[in-house]
Amino acid sequence: MTDSNDTLPSWDLSPFYSSIDAPEVSHEIASIGAHVLRVSDMIEAQNDLATADPGAVDQVLNEFNQLLESTHLLGAFIAATLSVNTADPVAQAKMSEFEQQKIAVDQLDLRFTCWVGTLDIAAVRASSEQAKEHEFVLSKRQTSSQHMMSAAEEHLAASLTVTGSNAWSKLHSDITSQIVVPFEVDNRHVLLSMSAIRNLAFDHNAETRLQAYESELKAWKQNAVPLAAALNGIKGEVLTLSKRRKWSSPLAQALFGDNISEDVLDAMMAAARESFPDFRRYLALKSNLLRKNRLGWPDLFAPVGDAHKPWQWRDAQSFLSTTFGAYSPKLQGLADRAFRERWIDASPGLGKVGGAYCEGFRREESRILTNFKSSFDGVSTLAHELGHAYHNLCLANRTPLQQETPMALAETASIFCETIIRNAALNSTDAAQEVTLLDASLQGATQVIIDISSRFEFEKEVFSRRAIRELAAEEFCEIMVQAQESTYGAGLDQNLRHPYMWAVKGHYYSTQSFYNYPYMFGMLFALGLYHKYQQEPDGFVDEYDRLLSGTGITDPFELAQRFSIDIKSIDFWRSSLNIVRSEIDRFDQLTS
Repeated sequence: MTDSNDTLPSWDLSPFYSSIDAPEVSHEIASIGAHVLRVSDMIEAQNDLATADPGAVDQVLNEFNQLLESTHLLGAFIAATLSVNTADPVAQAKMSEFEQQKIAVDQLDLRFTCWVGTLDIAAVRASSEQAKEHEFVLSKRQTSSQHMMSAAEEHLAASLTVTGSNAWSKLHSDITSQIVVPFEVDNRHVLLSMSAIRNLAFDHNAETRLQAYESELKAWKQNAVPLAAALNGIKGEVLTLSKRRKWSSPLAQALFGDNISEDVLDAMMAAARESFPDFRRYLALKSNLLRKNRLGWPDLFAPVGDAHKPWQWRDAQSFLSTTFGAYSPKLQGLADRAFRERWIDASPGLGKVGGAYCEGFRREESRILTNFKSSFDGVSTLAHELGHAYHNLCLANRTPLQQETPMALAETASIFCETIIRNAALNSTDAAQEVTLLDASLQGATQVIIDISSRFEFEKEVFSRRAIRELAAEEFCEIMVQAQESTYGAGLDQNLRHPYMWAVKGHYYSTQSFYNYPYMFGMLFALGLYHKYQQEPDGFVDEYDRLLSGTGITDPFELAQRFSIDIKSIDFWRSSLNIVRSEIDRFDQLTS
């Protein structure tokens, strides 16, 4: 909670469009079709030539990038307006109109990929400046073209997303953002939003946390049937299209999208599994501090230690600015601008989507949605999203095609910023506060290593079963509990787990499958980079910015090699996890 003198900010979207019902929004939506047709005609003219005309290739790339830029800005504005009030009828109508027009853009994207598949990249690169700058993008599109259905099938699939996966995703967002949960506060019965109920997981009072947990599970159970339908629909669509596009599995398609090989994923996941006993040791230590035989889900985020510092919004703002400034003036300037120009919407509320995200709008300008809680975790989440905004800043001079960053690298800057503020907080506090901060840090690491592993196992099993038939809500719960058993293990009370995490996490409700292991990649890669920064700070900041600028035009393996990191080696992932182990050892030392 925040006091009346520390009002949480709402974001300002007016620099982009004056309002959701402004004439220019309708005009921009209506003009998408004409822009698509213009690019389509350029591609068609190229298809009639025996060899590509370099000048025309430049023209296609320029015009297509302009279309992607304008369409992204429009979609980001409508989605942001809707995310703070999912019941807004005007925003819902505009989103529906936009999605109908966006079908043409998606179909053009497929046509563009097919066209790139016919090009001799080496020959075009030699005479086309734009092709040279987009060589990585074009090469990847060529591979994608080998995993495409016929043009008619691809166009049909793109058209059906509006009533298929997009509709299921929207249903999940609408339901979860509008759930009201009965709760008792000071002997008064109140109705709280789901995001407010979930924020009570950080409350100091054990009874409050338990009541919130029980109320949350009851609310999820009441909404489980339509959410299960949405999840079945999306996973079924992904399986069908993945098979028709000749991918061996949705995971293989996800790895291609992330520009990483299976041996990289296997090395990382193997190192993670090796670390499970360390995280279970941390959970056992925390259960002792809370005077419990075994930790339950309601206590995973319970604050511990003698120093319970509330982090009000103004405290968070000052701390982030100062701490980022110690790393680099550029990062501090980005944070200060975000606060000054109201890039952030921070207050939880009914109708507002849960969680947090950062969306790039145009060039270096981003917007951040969060449901801020006055704890270090709230500050850490804010730092995480500002990291995404910093990544957008480093990508500002790239074209939309060059900005297409894989998920495996999309979390690097965000977790790097979390690491900066965590280390700063730990290095400037007394032992009592250090326990609290270490616990907050280890909470986050547990989520990224243990919980992400459970989500990864859950999604693999869901795809395996969904390939045969639809699953009932109870089956999703069963799979989730099994995944939590295999990862949390003895570290978590088997009677107090969270069977409805499949309903909580919006990442499952997307055709971008396995939106989980990239967080682990991002955390461990960022820890490795931060360790390099501590060892060799000279010149690191500029090289790191170049890495962020190149995430859409270079694969992660090559980017890592610039810092003498081998992401195919399990030893690298072990070394990053050793940093977390040292925090667990310190937590053990302080709490014993």
